[in-house]
Amino acid sequence: MAVRITESCTNCDACIDECPASAIVSASDSPLSRAEYTYVKPEKCIECVDAAVPKCADVCPTEGCIVWDLPYVAEHEDHFVGNDAYVIRVHKKLGLMSPSVSPQPWRETIGLAQRQSGVSVGEMLKLY
Repeated sequence: MAVRITESCTNCDACIDECPASAIVSASDSPLSRAEYTYVKPEKCIECVDAAVPKCADVCPTEGCIVWDLPYVAEHEDHFVGNDAYVIRVHKKLGLMSPSVSPQPWRETIGLAQRQSGVSVGEMLKLY
C-alpha cells in the first residue's frame, strides 16, 4: 500500500479527489466492513512516486492522519493478504491483486523501520 489512513481521520475526504491512482475511497465506499474513516486501497496506491510528496498527505488537514505502510511488493505479501485491515480487490481474470500479482511503486528512501512504526508522511516530509 505504501500509505495508510489512521483513525485520526476526520472524514473530510479532501484526499480522495487528489489521488492520481483513485486509490482512496470514503468510509461509506470502503471495502472494509464497519469502516469508520477514509480508506486507501493498497493494491492501487502508488505513493505518488513522481511527485515531491504523496498528494493525499499534501492536502490532508489532520496532522499525523496519513502514515507510511509497507511497500506493496511480493516481499510483504503476508502483511496485506489475509490481514483484516485490508481488503484486496479480486480481478475477474487475474484473481486476487496481491503484491506478487500487482506490485506498486514505492519510495525506497523511506526505510522499513519507519514504515513499520507508522511514521506520519507529513511529519517525515515536513508538511507541517
